[in-house]
Amino acid sequence: LEIENLAPFAVDKHKKKWKVSNVKQQVVFGTMYYITLEAMDGDKTKVYEAKVWDMPWMNFKEL
Repeated sequence: LEIENLAPFAVDKHKKKWKVSNVKQQVVFGTMYYITLEAMDGDKTKVYEAKVWDMPWMNFKEL
């Protein structure tokens, strides 16, 4: 699934373990994904919100 590629994209710089807890998508010029992630920060689980705009035909992703 595309979302499995977008979630790591959203947290790549943090190098944390993650799991997707919620996703909403909106079709615009491309697709806007609203992702709720649970990621480990040391020994604590934190919740992050990410908004990723994806236009695969243009090889474009923006956080």
